[in-house]
Amino acid sequence: MRISELMEYVRNGKLDETLVSLYGESQTAAQRERYLSILEKGCGLFGDREASLFSAPGRTEVGGNHTDHQLGKVVAASIDLDIAAVVIRTDDMIVRYASKGFAVEPVDLHDLSVRPEEKNTTEALIRGTAAGLKERGYEVGGFQVYAESDVLPGGGMSSSAAFEVLLGTIFNSLYNDGKASSEEIAKNGQYAENVYFMKPCGLLDQMACASGSFTAIDFYDKDNPKVRRVSFDPGEFGYDLILTDVRASHADLSDEYAAVPQDMKDVAKVLGEEVLSRCTLGQFIEKIGEIRNACGDRAALRAFHFLKETQRAADLAAAMERGDIASFLDIVNESGRSSYMYLQNINVPGAVKEQPVALALGISDAVLHERGAFRVHGGGFAGTIQAYVPKELTEQYIAAMERVFDKGCCYILKIRGCGGIKML
Repeated sequence: MRISELMEYVRNGKLDETLVSLYGESQTAAQRERYLSILEKGCGLFGDREASLFSAPGRTEVGGNHTDHQLGKVVAASIDLDIAAVVIRTDDMIVRYASKGFAVEPVDLHDLSVRPEEKNTTEALIRGTAAGLKERGYEVGGFQVYAESDVLPGGGMSSSAAFEVLLGTIFNSLYNDGKASSEEIAKNGQYAENVYFMKPCGLLDQMACASGSFTAIDFYDKDNPKVRRVSFDPGEFGYDLILTDVRASHADLSDEYAAVPQDMKDVAKVLGEEVLSRCTLGQFIEKIGEIRNACGDRAALRAFHFLKETQRAADLAAAMERGDIASFLDIVNESGRSSYMYLQNINVPGAVKEQPVALALGISDAVLHERGAFRVHGGGFAGTIQAYVPKELTEQYIAAMERVFDKGCCYILKIRGCGGIKML
């Protein structure tokens, strides 16, 4: 359909069933207006041409805080915050990506070589996504995009992974008849981020964005992680999943984030392994003195966190599969305490006057008072915290957070049942 026809289709409610499945019935009207706005802007940029609608979700980490980079176990989920895009296939080999809020240079796919000058740019992710798919034997080609995202940057929702999954889904649909699996799209996104964007990252973010629903992932086999979807919805048990943005910047925290996997790898090395998933708690206890002398106490504590946390992720998935909400909440709280006590990714070292993540956790404790669960979300030190709040306390909880972190700091998330998709 042409963009004008797509607009009429959306305006008449013919996309509503899809919108309900992605965003929930209460958000259908707002999402209808959102997509109409995106289509109108796309038409203004590119003209009234044959087009398609695509969407790729952000993600939330549920269990397994800082375990993926040690090839451990995690539980994550796709969420209803996403990147939505109108896409026009073109006959050339150029990707032209326009988005609200930032400019992107056209990327010519005739040249798929790594460009050092594109490090940490959107252009690098576009080129890297195409290059990875080409290496995997898939076809790539040009297209024009206008996209808008409500995936919170720096909030642990993985805006970059959502973008990579969106690109992979577009290439897959336009040029490959959907032959690439969600796992391939996820791995390809990681490749683009590692090699072209030049940022080391695990596969958790991309896999969670690409898979949909709750997903339990075991990364022990690096090249072939075990992925299984888990049917679970906290809303069915009377809980809202709420992320709170503590309004603290990730700027200048690169060293803190890099130190977490490095500390763990240093301990693994003392135990004769490359990563901690190859080690046991018994081995750790047996060599704790040697570990302390070689790596220091913080590294030892972070390794202890991993060895317990990766098992917690497995236990969490099992609780979800049997519908055991009480155990689910207990394990989330255990994970949060471990991140605070042992992983130590709550406060920036040396920061005394500003400890927003810790403050948000304290407020959660005060409002929930042993009801529900709460923990740091994602990398830590800044960003967001996660809470499972009884619905009758949701209004009170959000009000308490907004008194500290201002209006709009809280996001009530819904779990999305699919990853990146062509909607129409």
